[in-house]
Amino acid sequence: MNYKQEILNRIENFNSNKVFIATDFFDIAGYETVRSTLNRLVEDKVIIRIMKGFYYKPKYIKLIGEYEAPSVNEVANAIARKYNWTIAPSGNTALNLLGLSNQVPAQWTYISDGRYANFSFNNAIIEFKSRKNGDISKMSTLTAMVIQSIKAIGKDKITSKHIEYLRGKLSEKEKSELLIDGKATSAWVYEIIKKISEE
Repeated sequence: MNYKQEILNRIENFNSNKVFIATDFFDIAGYETVRSTLNRLVEDKVIIRIMKGFYYKPKYIKLIGEYEAPSVNEVANAIARKYNWTIAPSGNTALNLLGLSNQVPAQWTYISDGRYANFSFNNAIIEFKSRKNGDISKMSTLTAMVIQSIKAIGKDKITSKHIEYLRGKLSEKEKSELLIDGKATSAWVYEIIKKISEE
């Protein structure tokens, strides 16, 4: 089997919303081979280039007669993979992804242990805010996202409704991880975490 076919097979097996980069194929071939193969697949209209170095295999939605747009969160995760950053959604982005807000953010914001950076594609802006490693390291993305969403709502604005919603959304395993991983956060946030994790 040639390299192009192996790369294509892997793309076909990705989840439909997966955004991929060259390094996702380095176990198959070297950088130049992967890059030229991805470029050929773009020219053949098999995949699309979202922005330089980031690709997507669009899924056709018959109902609306259009191709599905890539998820902003998937693009953010691909950027993090490329630069080896640990990231977590913050602010309105965390609230939207957890279902605590229906408002689609005008700017998708993430905290990161990398540099401060902005990326834009398809009229969406992704902002990475540099934070000290303790805010996101040694904790799952979900734990970090819950912590960021609590901070976004605010100490005096979080209600029993928010707490009940998160309690119902998280599995028992996720609540246990939240209790352990969340110890590094501020005291008032951890008090909310304990309420979320109650039976």
